[in-house]
Amino acid sequence: MSLAVSAQIKQATPELLQKTTFQTGSPWIPQIDVRSDIAIVYGTNDRPGMTFEQRVQSWRDHGYQTAFMTGIAWGNYADFFLGTWDGKNHLDLAQVEKNGTAIMHGPNIPYVVPTDVFIEYMKTAVMKRVIDVGIKEIFLEEPEFWARGGYSVHFKEEWQKFYGFPWKPQDESAENTYLSSKLKYQLYYNAIKQVSDYAKAYAKSKGIDIKIYIATHSLVNYSAWRIVSPEASLASLPGIDGYIAQVWTGTSREATYFNGDRKERVFENAFLEYGSMVSMTAPTKRKLFFLTDPIEDARRDWADYKRNYQATFSAKLLYPVVANYEVMPWPERIYTGKYRLANSDSSVYIPKYYSTQMQIMVNSLNKIPVSANKVTGVNGIAVLMSNSLMFQRFPTHNGFEDPQFSIFYGQTLPLVKRGIPVQTVHMENLGYAATLKDIKVLVMSYSNMKPNSASVHEQLAAWVKKGGVLIYCGKDDDPYQSVMEWWNTKGNNFTAPSQHLFKLLGINADGSKHKYKVGLGTVYIIRENPKDFVMQANNDGTYLEAIKQGYETDAKAGKLIIKNNLYLERGPYDIIAVLNENPDTKPYVVKGPVIDLFDPKLPVLSEKVVNPGEQSYLFDVKRVVNKTRPQILASASREYDEKITGRQYSFVAKSPVNTLNSMRILLPARAKKITLTDSKGQTITDVQSSWDALSNTLYLGYANSPDGIQVSLSW
Repeated sequence: MSLAVSAQIKQATPELLQKTTFQTGSPWIPQIDVRSDIAIVYGTNDRPGMTFEQRVQSWRDHGYQTAFMTGIAWGNYADFFLGTWDGKNHLDLAQVEKNGTAIMHGPNIPYVVPTDVFIEYMKTAVMKRVIDVGIKEIFLEEPEFWARGGYSVHFKEEWQKFYGFPWKPQDESAENTYLSSKLKYQLYYNAIKQVSDYAKAYAKSKGIDIKIYIATHSLVNYSAWRIVSPEASLASLPGIDGYIAQVWTGTSREATYFNGDRKERVFENAFLEYGSMVSMTAPTKRKLFFLTDPIEDARRDWADYKRNYQATFSAKLLYPVVANYEVMPWPERIYTGKYRLANSDSSVYIPKYYSTQMQIMVNSLNKIPVSANKVTGVNGIAVLMSNSLMFQRFPTHNGFEDPQFSIFYGQTLPLVKRGIPVQTVHMENLGYAATLKDIKVLVMSYSNMKPNSASVHEQLAAWVKKGGVLIYCGKDDDPYQSVMEWWNTKGNNFTAPSQHLFKLLGINADGSKHKYKVGLGTVYIIRENPKDFVMQANNDGTYLEAIKQGYETDAKAGKLIIKNNLYLERGPYDIIAVLNENPDTKPYVVKGPVIDLFDPKLPVLSEKVVNPGEQSYLFDVKRVVNKTRPQILASASREYDEKITGRQYSFVAKSPVNTLNSMRILLPARAKKITLTDSKGQTITDVQSSWDALSNTLYLGYANSPDGIQVSLSW
């Protein structure tokens, strides 16, 4: 455990830790007693026989801190949409497609154009009620404006107010699309600013300090799915305290191209999604929660869910600077919903082996530390991103195509697939010194995004002149190069934004030369569209050679290590991903004794072999700090009231009903007596136990209870 985490634990009582959380629309029920620090109660809706306030209290009564979440672009706001709030029907606020179709999230739940009346509703009908019930953490979810929207009367009115000239249909030109997207972006930026400012001021008037977070998909996913959202700009708002990175199987299974082949690459995609959320928030020092989901919105089978949960879970753990997690959304659908078994038409509740494995993984998140360690390999290579990636996705103009967001993946997947843990850098954060502090080689392209200001180029040029290596990829031939923007207005007359950057760098990019010395740094210009690096087979060689030269020769950063794996040591935990579609097909081998945390039986292995296309999550018994102290190393429950007296160790274990516990406990010697009792003091006889002499650990297996199982061990 790092010193920072250790200090945090000493300063805060356990009930005040805010490391893990989950969101739920349900009141407390024993089937979903997940035992995270915070229960995020979703929506202010009253239920038959239960008010919102009673729903919140049901979680508090079972020892949870409570927070609140609601949609900022959609929600169960029937009183608003159907007219009982102010006497007016507001379904006309829906985002609208060109053919007049309203974009809906559900019956009577439109994705809204966030006008003043909607903002006022969110303030006075939602935020006020939540603060009045004593909640201090508020999560505003998914500020989303669909790129295909933008044709409603209300959007046209907002256009006139924002630009000062009449609305223009986005389908008629690239410039109209760009302007439409910028407005969509700005509308939700303004909505969140106003709602968060109101909520904080109202709370302060009551003597309460609250925190407001944004629960949002990654910039990678919103760009791929053709959604516009404020994303990185929100981190500069004083009213926003952080984010939940909504990354899960549903976002990460979006198909990508690599080596000419289009298919799902869940681990690699998740790795890039989480990375974009880190680059968005780390320089601003905002708090970041990582989300994963043991299932997903789409109806698949349990085997599919398990495989992809392991992939996304491993990807998030490879970012050791983040140790706060939303462990799952909607536990009610996970534990009480039925889904198919693989190769079967029958639907069943979550299999016991999967709920046990999931709870082992989830409970490890309560303990996993932040770490200064790095993923093995080269950590100094990054790809530049911008919010404007969302502005060029829909519709198509002048034949410009970016299938499956391949311009971005063309810059990133050739590196990830070769075991290089490529980072992303947000253009919006270049003003922070920390943003490029450890970056040796920065890749960028204006094929799929555009710079938001001239200062971006000033910052990049200054970084290069101090020794940075910049690799620019692109032909600058897409129709968005000439949209009405700063590089071609107010005295600037560049026909492409890169021309302004190259001018600041003092290089002529029109010649046959592709490498330039600039101050202490170097610039490479590759006049190819990055999508061709992945959409065409065996076509990333030129790109990789530039990366290699830039890193080894120009940055003098050492050898560019090519491998087929990513590995991170994080406290006692090992996280391993072995990449397929790589010439190296050797497995990755970890020497034991290690506990396999993806196996519900928690076996102690003398070695773990991880094959290409697989991930692994291990607990290394050798790295336990104090091996003489009895302690739970892994468990499908959360433990309370731990006591060590002489040769006895006891604790209370809690977890959802209808699930099986599996625990591995380190003891100074083999247990002579094992006693388990339920909350009524009755002895539990149906207990599996075994001793592993290699690791000095006791295995216990028994039925879980949210009321708690008292475990007493003596040796």
